[in-house]
Amino acid sequence: MALCVTCLPFLGILLGLPLLINSDLVMDPKALTIVVNQQATFNLISKTKISEDVNVQLMVSYADIVVLEPSEIKIPANAPVPFTQIISVTSKSPGYVDVTANASSSSLEVDGAFLKVTSEHSSEIEIISVVVGWIYFVVWSVSFYPQIFENWRRKSVVGLNFDFLTLNLTGFTLYSLFNCGLYWIPSIQEQYFERNPRSGIPVQPNDIFFGLHAVAVTLITIFQCFLYERGGQSVSIVARSIQGAFFIFLFISMLCSVFKVILWLDFLYYCSYVKLCITLIKYIPQGYMNFRRKSTVGWSIGNILCDFTGGVLSILQMVLDAYNYHDWASIFLSPTKFGLGLISIIFDVFFMVQHYILYRNQAPLHSGYERIDGSDSSEAPTTITPHEASVVDECHQSASQDVISSESVT
Repeated sequence: MALCVTCLPFLGILLGLPLLINSDLVMDPKALTIVVNQQATFNLISKTKISEDVNVQLMVSYADIVVLEPSEIKIPANAPVPFTQIISVTSKSPGYVDVTANASSSSLEVDGAFLKVTSEHSSEIEIISVVVGWIYFVVWSVSFYPQIFENWRRKSVVGLNFDFLTLNLTGFTLYSLFNCGLYWIPSIQEQYFERNPRSGIPVQPNDIFFGLHAVAVTLITIFQCFLYERGGQSVSIVARSIQGAFFIFLFISMLCSVFKVILWLDFLYYCSYVKLCITLIKYIPQGYMNFRRKSTVGWSIGNILCDFTGGVLSILQMVLDAYNYHDWASIFLSPTKFGLGLISIIFDVFFMVQHYILYRNQAPLHSGYERIDGSDSSEAPTTITPHEASVVDECHQSASQDVISSESVT
């Protein structure tokens, strides 16, 4: 079922879509970043010959943030093509500004002329934010490998929940689909720009790499589940039902896109919504399994520590950007990213409490799996496996050392 959900969205996404409206007047570049009390310039370019004089009025969305000089330009009749005018931008306060144009004559199409100006407190804070972003990107990418190493070291996946793996695979596949579709498919980009004519593509190359890398290492972990000792575990009925609901929803959405009921861009958004839902629930099966087994043996805490570090750095970056651009609304009025990051951190803290406090140095009560629906795996052996027997010995030795240490202190 997980493979059906992950492969489904790739079936029909490359259909043709409408083109963008062409514009006679453009601003180059499309985005500009300025430090407060400093200046920058951009080019206003007319790409067509006109038969009459045209006055172009430049407008800013927030006049208290930036000032344009000149703000009104006269393009003479029969001016050489391209006609270029350099515009100076002075920053007064931090924030985001849209620069648009209005022409005195309909002979000059200006709908596509826009510029996004970002005014910031400090370029140093911007650099720190970028560095923090790359650090948590690396940490999150590395977070998958402790579990793979743990499985290889133990030659067993006993203790790793299969529901978590299938949800992870589906979630990261849909995340990659959204990023790749919006970054690489021109027709979907055109739809995005038609809906958001003054916004840039909200996907960066590191987003694509992270998603595809996550899919690849999750597949490696799933392969280990077939290769190593698994204790009779299989994907639970609850997880299969959830995957089935996702499959039906995405299949219907894809059909609506095929028959042009909705745009393919909307289909990608629906994929991202499913990914958000998975992020909210994917850790629950693993936490429940640890609770039923009264142990975290087989579940790598390295994954959680990396995820926690990345989550904290992600929120730190959001706070730095909110201060630097005076954009606290991005946190408090659009709390999706902040809320998901906070929820992930809460789950990470919960797992650390399980590992270091509740079930510290504690072997599992049994080697079989009790699924999230409460039923035991019918294939689960009734005796402890050799791998878990060695874990029991290690836990007993560690506990004995703790006792000896405490007695020596007293």
